[in-house]
Amino acid sequence: MSNENAVRGTVAEGFEAVRAQFAAVAAAEGGEGGEHAAQLAAYRHGELVVDLWTGPGLGPDSLLGAYSTAKGATHLVVASLVQDGVLDLERPVSHYWPRFAVAGKGGLTLRELLAHRAGLVGADAGFTAEELADDRIVAERLGAQRPYWRPGAAFGYHALVMGALSAEVVRRATGRTVQQLFAERVRDRYGVDFHLGLSPEDEPRFLTAQPAAATPAATAATADASGPNSLNGIAFNRHHPGNPAVWELPNHQLVRTLGTASFGGVASARGLARMYAVASGPVDGAEPLLAPRTLALAGQVQSLGHDLVLGERKAFTIGFHATAEYYPQLGQGSFGHSGAGGQQAFADPRNGIAYGYTRRRTPSPAAAAPENAPLIRALYAAAAAR
Repeated sequence: MSNENAVRGTVAEGFEAVRAQFAAVAAAEGGEGGEHAAQLAAYRHGELVVDLWTGPGLGPDSLLGAYSTAKGATHLVVASLVQDGVLDLERPVSHYWPRFAVAGKGGLTLRELLAHRAGLVGADAGFTAEELADDRIVAERLGAQRPYWRPGAAFGYHALVMGALSAEVVRRATGRTVQQLFAERVRDRYGVDFHLGLSPEDEPRFLTAQPAAATPAATAATADASGPNSLNGIAFNRHHPGNPAVWELPNHQLVRTLGTASFGGVASARGLARMYAVASGPVDGAEPLLAPRTLALAGQVQSLGHDLVLGERKAFTIGFHATAEYYPQLGQGSFGHSGAGGQQAFADPRNGIAYGYTRRRTPSPAAAAPENAPLIRALYAAAAAR
């Protein structure tokens, strides 16, 4: 292994196999362009037991695009507001957002919205890059949009807009933005290195995202992509001229500055793992963000089966992935969110584990990177043997 792909960082006693697996990933993935830049962090019962990184120019405090792991940050705020009684999952969205009650959407509940059941995966005319970065603009357009299926009848991943819809409900219920509440309730309170809105002071720590390597798999994925006017194309805004590729989104400074609630977060793996650790259990003597009842709600499946947008089996809770549906090692009720750049982050309250993984080069196809599966297996084997 070259020095560029050497693994740095530490693991707690008993977790050496996780470091070995991370090193194997770095060696294998290093074939894509000759380098692999990634971070891995994990907590067990409030202790940071894995803190690793690899790749040129990347350190433990480097910040990478979080992509849709930002939805996890957004919905931790939503869950905390439900816990506080500020939001009620059984109320119609229009209770908080009256203008939403048009085009057959008046009966959609907040629970259904958060479970990707609204049918508002995009706008007929699409969005410019600048519009897509602004949650207020996206929400205004979608509030007037006719759904692409009868609300509540099915579900499909609201890939680029879910955060904007949830954020508008939060803004109308509290008078404050999701970004403000996340900073107050999570980032600043617990020292979490996850940013929904990157400050100029932290901007130098950001490393630009890199495109997927030109491999046969990448070529095949491009060839098999659905058309721009398909439901998937609309959900990923491909029907709008000049739409940026998903992998490029964090490289737009407006996205980072605004902290777009669906995909605009910037984080380290330490930040991802700590975010879920403090949400689900005590860390450094601090009370967790979410009480046991709220944790159970965050992990309770609301939508399961065929996703109309992605065309495959998916599982969602109240804005989160039902992560145990994707990784069988996890305890029931695990929740979190992956990102198109390869990121993965989740809390497993039953096993006291929180996990965060970032990588700089986008995998192909864009999704949670496949190396997460062996890394998670190694982590859980180590935790069980400890």
